[in-house]
Amino acid sequence: MVHLETTFAGLTLKNPLIAGSSGLTNSLTKIKELEEAGIGAIVLKSLFEEQIDNHSEKLTETSDYPEAADYINAYVEMNHTEKYLDLIRSAKVECDVPIIASINCYKLARWTNFARSVQDAGADALELNLFLLNAGDYGDTYLEDSYVNIVRELKKTITIPLVIKMAKNISNLPGLVGKLKALGAAGVVLFNRFYQLDIDISKMEITSGPVFSHPSDFSDTLRWTAIVSGRVPEFDIACSYGVHSWEDAVKGILAGASGIQLASVLYEQGPAAITNMLTCIEEWMMQSNYERTEEFRGKLNYANIGNPLLYERVQFMKYFSNYK
Repeated sequence: MVHLETTFAGLTLKNPLIAGSSGLTNSLTKIKELEEAGIGAIVLKSLFEEQIDNHSEKLTETSDYPEAADYINAYVEMNHTEKYLDLIRSAKVECDVPIIASINCYKLARWTNFARSVQDAGADALELNLFLLNAGDYGDTYLEDSYVNIVRELKKTITIPLVIKMAKNISNLPGLVGKLKALGAAGVVLFNRFYQLDIDISKMEITSGPVFSHPSDFSDTLRWTAIVSGRVPEFDIACSYGVHSWEDAVKGILAGASGIQLASVLYEQGPAAITNMLTCIEEWMMQSNYERTEEFRGKLNYANIGNPLLYERVQFMKYFSNYK
């Protein structure tokens, strides 16, 4: 008999599969469907500061009383956050799996205020989703410094586990993860997914690109999970970007992941994907003579394979050598 129990960010999970923050985790009905399908933990849909600010701006623009702007802004923020906190409270009452809140901010004060409210509402952990793109307006270390400053301040404010959802555009990912661990972060998620854009050459305008990730996206996630796991030992990592199959989940654990976040595959296949993935993982473990996930977690990470340079190979020479 195999056992899928694991721990991630100090939380006990019945299995490594985690529903990532998405529109599939924004209501109690959807959350309960995921739990019934067997999910190990749930990350609620992110509370976006930008969403609150945009709503405030629209209301302020239509108001005949500009002096009411502060009142409107305060009301909108309170309304948005209270709905989110109600979802946390309801999920904690109705569900047995860990409930992880998620917030996305760009002002330090908002991170602190929202985080404290999330903890008070009963969330088991908090995932910080930092979406920042340095298009040349900031210094070289702006993004990395933002992560460090936010985690440092939040650790002064809350006690629940902090999980950081990392961007792919970090210049020294293992180094930054090591700093976050030292500051008290409980784990990281690799990676968040930026809004994808495209150009409509007929209308000559910017449009939205693909909404969901593609299985080919998992290669980078796998590479960096293995490297970070090997470079920053005894620190929890969750794979997120590009996970589309049970094989991806097994590969992620072999690379060193404690958790496997699912989003696109749940949109495409529904909650049944969770049940199917768990069944196949269990069958693979039995065939491979593993009883527990910790027996093979990190077995093929950067520190545990004979030639770690395999994870650093970025050139195509060998791959294409047979093609004339």
